[in-house]
Amino acid sequence: MKLKELIAGTKPLSLAGNDEVEVKGIEIDSRLVKEGFAFVAMRGTQVDGHSFIPKALELGAAVVICEQMPEAQKEGVSYVQYESTEDVVGELATQFFGNPTKRLQLVGVTGTNGKTTIATLLYKMFLGFGYKVGLCSTVCNYINGEAFPTECTTPDPITLNRLLGRMADEGCQYAFMEVSSHSVSQKRIGGLRFAGGIFTNLTRDHLDYHKTFDNYRDAKKGFFDLLQKDAFAVTNADDKNGMFMLQNTAAKKTSYSLRCAADFKAKVLEEGFEGMALEIDGTEVFVQFVGRFNVSNLLAVYATARMMGRSKEEVLVALSTLKPVNGRFESIRSKEGVTAIVDYAHTPDALVNVLSTVNEVLQGKGQCWTVCGAGGNRDKGKRPLMAQEAVKHSDRVVITSDNPRFEEPQDIINDMLAGLTPEDMKKVISIVDRREAIRTACMMAQPGDAILVAGKGHEDYQIIKGVKHHFDDHEVIREVFGL
Repeated sequence: MKLKELIAGTKPLSLAGNDEVEVKGIEIDSRLVKEGFAFVAMRGTQVDGHSFIPKALELGAAVVICEQMPEAQKEGVSYVQYESTEDVVGELATQFFGNPTKRLQLVGVTGTNGKTTIATLLYKMFLGFGYKVGLCSTVCNYINGEAFPTECTTPDPITLNRLLGRMADEGCQYAFMEVSSHSVSQKRIGGLRFAGGIFTNLTRDHLDYHKTFDNYRDAKKGFFDLLQKDAFAVTNADDKNGMFMLQNTAAKKTSYSLRCAADFKAKVLEEGFEGMALEIDGTEVFVQFVGRFNVSNLLAVYATARMMGRSKEEVLVALSTLKPVNGRFESIRSKEGVTAIVDYAHTPDALVNVLSTVNEVLQGKGQCWTVCGAGGNRDKGKRPLMAQEAVKHSDRVVITSDNPRFEEPQDIINDMLAGLTPEDMKKVISIVDRREAIRTACMMAQPGDAILVAGKGHEDYQIIKGVKHHFDDHEVIREVFGL
């Protein structure tokens, strides 16, 4: 692709050099630059990409895209200046990779909880319908069943467009992706055209980055503000921010609810640890999921599939065959009758949702145990709240490590315990070692009890002192249960 084709449709402040130069690749990480590539210098929260321009040139960059023109310009290299490279990098990336979202229908899912479940179930459902489909999620990226590891919820614009471009090249007709608040704020989804958007719910999270809840909320809303009039927007009417998200969207609006008036409705008829009988839009269906929060997730999937033109009957049949996403309310039962549940719940609200479900199923016939922690180098304000909710909704609680990252695990635990009263502490023990904490709960629980192991879900690692170590809650539970 020639440089003039790459920047067509954008408004550079200036261009020095030849716009006929062939651009063989595009990167924002100077270490990945190769001969003939364009390097985009971005000002990040930690480092300024302009300081890596010499490195990119050393590796063979033919084009430098920047906000500030270097005083010394290398002969034979073209320089393009923009007011904000963050604003334009998404457009450049989508142009380079052949405008993938004009070649497939992309649906984004945003909210605090439920993004992974909804995006993954839609991916599995449309695969089941016989389409070629892509998925971009926290757990893993997929193209027609082939897995590609992921590092974050929503990748940088280059990685994201490369992935979507490959999906389109391989014939995917649909793609589903999680849209994080960070990605909206940092313009990572710039240049993408969404066929639809889904809002799940909004509770406290990522305040270490957004600073205030309003900033976090407005970042989520920003996604719907980007939707065009030929797109659709599906929102959770049960969340107090549900309708706020759609205030300024040009997309066609629709809603789902378990509790109030909405376009798509559902209610729980019967539930157990093996699944639930639901009524969705007046028709009964049995699903292999547990919990009212999952009813909301499934209803979002149902509403979205209907908005994408699928019939009520085929969507309900598909819902009945779907299985829980890895690390989302996965139950493991011991030979003695103790049920352990692995769930990614890592916010106070998510913990309440899962524990409420556990207690609804137990109906007081067994004790509810919770093993949980909080991540290091993240929002410290939610730590005491996590402990408070765990104690409030459990009979016994084991506070332990999650991903301490660069913090001392005991310091994180102390922050959690600071939110508890002396009375609360009577049913709490703290064990720094997560493996030992899970083992302790599993060994102390009695037949008929349920143990929620929260916080890590699908993750098969722990980050300690910045180093990833293999650790899988599922493996530890099965080992203790002798399975």
